[in-house]
Formats: sequence, structure tokens, C-alpha cells
Amino acid sequence: MNAEPQVRADGRIEEARKRVFIKTYGCQMNVYDSERMADALAPHGYVETTDQDEADLILLNTCHIREKASEKVYSELGRLQSLRQRRAAAGKSTMIGVAGCVAQAEGDEIIARAPMVDLVFGPQSYHKLPELIERATTERLVETDLAGEDKFDHLPPPSRKAAVSRGYSAFLTVQEGCDKFCTFCVVPYTRGAETSRPIAQIVAEARDLAAAGVREITLLGQNVNAYHGLDDTGASVGLAELLYRLAEIEGLDRLRYTTSHPRDMDRDLIAAHRDLPQLMPYLHLPIQSGSDAILKSMNRRHTRDDYLRLVEKIRAARPDIALSGDFIVGFPGETDADFAETMRLIEEVGYASAFSFKYSPRPGTPGAEMDDQVDPDLASARLTELQALLKRQQVLFNRSMLGREMDVLLERPGRKPGQLAGRSPYLQAVHLDAPEDLIGTIQKVLVAGIGTNSLDCALVTKASFQTGRFGSRIDSQS
Repeated sequence: MNAEPQVRADGRIEEARKRVFIKTYGCQMNVYDSERMADALAPHGYVETTDQDEADLILLNTCHIREKASEKVYSELGRLQSLRQRRAAAGKSTMIGVAGCVAQAEGDEIIARAPMVDLVFGPQSYHKLPELIERATTERLVETDLAGEDKFDHLPPPSRKAAVSRGYSAFLTVQEGCDKFCTFCVVPYTRGAETSRPIAQIVAEARDLAAAGVREITLLGQNVNAYHGLDDTGASVGLAELLYRLAEIEGLDRLRYTTSHPRDMDRDLIAAHRDLPQLMPYLHLPIQSGSDAILKSMNRRHTRDDYLRLVEKIRAARPDIALSGDFIVGFPGETDADFAETMRLIEEVGYASAFSFKYSPRPGTPGAEMDDQVDPDLASARLTELQALLKRQQVLFNRSMLGREMDVLLERPGRKPGQLAGRSPYLQAVHLDAPEDLIGTIQKVLVAGIGTNSLDCALVTKASFQTGRFGSRIDSQS
């Protein structure tokens, strides 16, 4: 799949760079995976584009968590068929690939249902993407092996230019897969068993990101606090130790991690929240239900009281921490009493934000085969009630910020002239009037107002000696 050659200024002919468009569905890990796909393709002449119409290669990086995820993919593929036909009429070829968890779960079905697809590959195969693309020029290809070599050993690091273009905060996958086998979840089947990257590999990638100006890194894993990577001595260490190592990197001022499982929130990790100023006071700690009966049916392997005692320990270690969570309503067998227990737990904990869903059966999971499936209309009504409570808590949390000073990472220009946008320590969107030379720095602001989902702030001062993207210093000004 070659692009048309270009004539250089010196008269030499060289192959034109090929353009790749990557559409990402779902979680932050898919965002990271899409970036690494682009990194894998860059040495082979591909540059990213945001315009599908000019892409020689189109990749859909899919998510399989929600019920209609695969149907969204097929709908998008129908649109891409029309695009490919238009490009073909203009003499341009277009390769289409489907990646990610839908690809892993439904590889052969995608090839059968979608004749426009040339290539299907799962999350463990994207380091082989250049090779797979070459093979897909002569055959329609499905590559969904979970076993084999560690993809992270074979991926090239992102170029400095690519890292700079992606902004001042970055995702970094440290752990993949899950061994918990919650009965509602497809992750163990699409991402495989829990694996963790070696500490040295992660630290090296984080150092490269910091050298490119990244100020904040979010560590990713399907079950990130189950991280058990090897150190230089061959010993297995946990997420807390990894966080301490990353906190030593110059210029890396903020650390986060997601998504956690309550059973893997150990005392060392709780202590890291107490001891590391770089670790932001915001924790995503899903419980899914407040009913012990439903938690048992979900195979969560913890109780309501286990979760509440854990929250108490975390807040004792870091009193200013804010919590977010995940909730599923309408799981098979959920009664009115079970739902009421969930609502009571939410009231007791108090969440700064949360993700909530109506249960959707995922093929191949035990939950899909259970009796006592909840009526969809009843589940929808429960979801509406639960989301209203969570929204009230989010508004109250945001209001509690009024009049407070906090440090904000300023990441980009805002929507209005003279405005910058960033994120608070609690992941709230922040808008304030400030000069553009502060982009990429962490500044102290005063919270002057709240919007529906954001904070309106005022710059307190240009903080002294905030390191910019390329290590420049900014003197303090009032």
C-alpha cells in the first residue's frame, strides 16, 4: 500500500509518507494503545492524521465493555466502506483494520460480517502492526493470539516530537489483564491474565516523557494496583514501590493511577498516598454494588464492610483525598433491597464523581447465563435514581472548592480568548484567564466559581520557578 512518490527540492524522488487515522473507543488504556500503534508505525513512514478522508490506513481501536460496543464498530465500518469507495474512485487505496477488545473477542466474525476489513488484531499484537499490515496487503488477516512475546519489549519509544504533541499529561500502561474474573466482565477473556511490566522499563519510559515536558503521568492497568513488576534484582515489587521510583524523576510533578480493585489496595499503597506529594489526592476505587449478595454474585470477593473499612483507612492516611467509583445497576438477581443498599453506600461514602451503568450481558461471561435477569425498564429507572444522587454529590464536592486555593496544571488554550484550561488535583476541568506562556506549568489558583462540570478560577500568582516544557524557568510575578 504505497503512497504516490514525491519530488524533493533537489530533484530526488522519495516515497511519500503514508497517513494513518486511528479512532479510539473506550478506556484510557485504549488511548495509550492507540498512541503506541502510531509509535510502531512511525519508523515505517506513517504519520497520523485527524482526517479520515486522507488516510491510507484507518484503524478502529475498540472497546468491548458495554453491550452495544460491537454494533457501534459495525456501524462505523459501514461508513468507512463508503469512504473507501470514494477514495478508490480517485485512485487511492485504503486499508482498514480493527484492533482492541472487540477484535480480540470477535475476530473471525468481523472478517465474516465486514468485507471491507483487511486486518483484525487484538491488544497483545500491536507491536507487530507493521508486519501485519504488510501481510494484509495479500490476505485478510486475523491476529488475536494472547500468548507469546511481551509486546513492550518490541515497541519503539515515542519520538520526542510525538511526546511533545500529545501534551503535558500522559498515560503509561504498567499492568494488563485481570485474574479476578468478575462475572460481569470480559477483560480476562479479551486482555488475558495479569501481567506487569518491569520497573526499569516503566521508569525509562517515564523519564523520556518527562524529558519531553510531560508533567503528569497516569499509570494504567485493568487492575493496576495488582501491579507486581520485577526490579533489577529480579524481585517482584508492588505499585507503591513503583510510585516511589517515579516520584524521583525530575520534572515529573504529578502521579495518578487507575483502575483499582479494593482487594489489592494494600497498606504500602495507602502509605504512598500519605507520603508522596506527587501522588494526587484522587482515587478511583470501584465497588459496583453496595449489596453483599450482589457483590458475591459478581465474584468481587469483598464485602460492603470491607470496602467501607478500606475507605476509612485511606481517608485517615490522606484526609484531603476524593473518591470516584463504578456502579452497575440491574445485575441479575438485584432486588429493591439490594439497590437500596447501593444507594445507602453512596450516601455513606460521598463520591466526587463516578461512572454508572445499567448491566448489559456480555457474551461468554457467567453473568450472561444467570437466571433472574432484571427487567430493563426497572434497571433504567434505578440507574436514573442512582445517577441523580451521584450528580448531587459531585455538585456538592465542586461547591466545596469555592474560595479555595489549589495548584492546577495548565495544559492548553481555553475556548475563549486569553483563557487557559487545565486540571485540578481532583481531575476537575479548570478554566482561567492567564497568559499562554504559562501553558505546561503548575500554577496556584483561586476557585472563584463552579460550572456544571468545571471550576472557574483566577490566577493567584505566577508561581516561582515552575519548570516549562523544555526546562525553562518562569520568574514569579503578581
